[in-house]
Amino acid sequence: MDSLKTLISKILPKTTSSSSSPSNLSTSQKSPKLYSTPYHSRSYIAQFSLPSSASTSSTSSTSSASTSSSSSSTSFWQSPRATRSTSSSLLSSSRPLPSSSSRWSPRRYMPSYLRSNMTKRQIFLLLCFGLAVFLWMAPVPGLWRREVIHVKLPHHASTIPHRFLQTLPSSLSSSLSSDEEKETDKSNAPNPLKWLKENSDNKYSLPQQPGLLNTFTRWHRLATRPRAALISLVRNSELEGIMQSMRQLEYQWNRKYQYPWIFFNEEPFSEEFKQATQNLTSAKCYYETVPQEHWSLPDWIDESRFMNSLEYLGAIGVGKGWMISYRHMCRWNSGFFYKHPRLRDFDWYWRVEPDVHFLCDIPYDIFRFMRANNLKYGFNMNILDDARSFPSLWSRTRAFMNAHPSLVHPSADLDWLLDPHNSGDYNNCQFFSNFEIGDLNFFRGEANERYFEWLDRGGGFYYERFGDAPIHTLSVSMFLPKKAIWFFRDVGYQHDVNRQCPPDSADRCNCEPTAIDENFYKLVPLESPQRKPDHTCLRQFLGGEWLNRSQGWSREKDMGEGGDGYGGYLISGLEREHYGFLGEGEGEGRRRG
Repeated sequence: MDSLKTLISKILPKTTSSSSSPSNLSTSQKSPKLYSTPYHSRSYIAQFSLPSSASTSSTSSTSSASTSSSSSSTSFWQSPRATRSTSSSLLSSSRPLPSSSSRWSPRRYMPSYLRSNMTKRQIFLLLCFGLAVFLWMAPVPGLWRREVIHVKLPHHASTIPHRFLQTLPSSLSSSLSSDEEKETDKSNAPNPLKWLKENSDNKYSLPQQPGLLNTFTRWHRLATRPRAALISLVRNSELEGIMQSMRQLEYQWNRKYQYPWIFFNEEPFSEEFKQATQNLTSAKCYYETVPQEHWSLPDWIDESRFMNSLEYLGAIGVGKGWMISYRHMCRWNSGFFYKHPRLRDFDWYWRVEPDVHFLCDIPYDIFRFMRANNLKYGFNMNILDDARSFPSLWSRTRAFMNAHPSLVHPSADLDWLLDPHNSGDYNNCQFFSNFEIGDLNFFRGEANERYFEWLDRGGGFYYERFGDAPIHTLSVSMFLPKKAIWFFRDVGYQHDVNRQCPPDSADRCNCEPTAIDENFYKLVPLESPQRKPDHTCLRQFLGGEWLNRSQGWSREKDMGEGGDGYGGYLISGLEREHYGFLGEGEGEGRRRG
């Protein structure tokens, strides 16, 4: 018992002496209690107090409170060892520290389980990864692209099957000053040839195989692709015909890109139609009904006059001139399809008809091609139409241009549509609208809208038989520069008797190549008394060397020898070196896409 008292008496004075001066404490003399406290505790310093006199207690208390707040903000970013050494140095300082509430820290916005388990480096790497994914998947805003001028390209710019050239129209070229031409950045000008050369290997097709990388690639391409759709005006009774068209277009192109299908009908689609068409594609399908006001006789139409028109056009043999529904269809395709609510979320369309054939594999994203090269309208055939269908169309169009000259594009080219031997009247050439790819925003624009309203109020869709093909042709020719119109020579296509098959394409097409004049008078027989232009419609559009004939050729001589009066051209369009070259009016070597 005496020995125990002796041991206690030796310990107590020593402890009191060592704790009487807290400011002189060394690290080795500190109580183990400080190190046993968990470092992540928000008040571990405040929980430990050293014995001291009354005068030093208040100072230690203030210092402890300050270090408690400071430690809570530094413990997340420092290792336990660094935190302990920091706390020991704070013990010897009486200077107040800034509170954690006045300093920004990411820990305020993080869940508690992340605050205690993630290091600063891990958070930094996670943020970098998130930023990289965002930059990879975010689409580039269309407004970032500058409005540029097309420039002339080399004669043999490419050796691939898509050799199309698109240059500055002569009317615009002559108006540019030399200073403006110098400032034109040729490297930034849209170059369809270059784009096709770099992207004609299905570069933007959607991956079908599973996998994380393929999933990210698919998301990225879906996010950055144009807002486009395949559209078709079709009845329930035309199910077999539209299935034929879908099978071929899906196989040749859309199975790789999966753009949605939108079907329109003047009556609701049957469940059989919906199920059969959806089974043909992995893309999304929409089934829409045409509003009744877009598929009925307008209030300003005289019904008796309309019925007389049906009888007359049917009697003289105008194609489908006796069909009321055909008049509604032409009117809807001319000025209402792009107003449908379903198309408000889309910027581009590809029109697909029932019972058509797509004869070639298409190895690039057509909608990306149109958007990247500032193209607004694409066609596949340019043919002659029956003038008896729309005898007043050109006079009404000319009156519109006189009334609204400011709406006509300054670089518009209507010369190829006018017959100089017939008082400059319309020569009845048209883009065959059964195949057309277009910019919906162009058709929604003021110029096209006012032009359609002008024609619609005149009653030409019902008193005559205005078609959507000549109206679209005149509209894009008046309100667009030629450089914004594209001839898809590389797309093999057939509608009824009209067929277009590109040359030098046996490896990707199931058709015999056709000459460039193949479809000129399929709708208007050669023996028809209708006045015809000097050159085929497509050659007039292309211009340049496409109009050159062999020396000494004459129409009378050609027809006397059994020809059709449209021969003698130096270029047939089947030559490899001229395949896809699209010329532009006035002079040798000028090209256009």
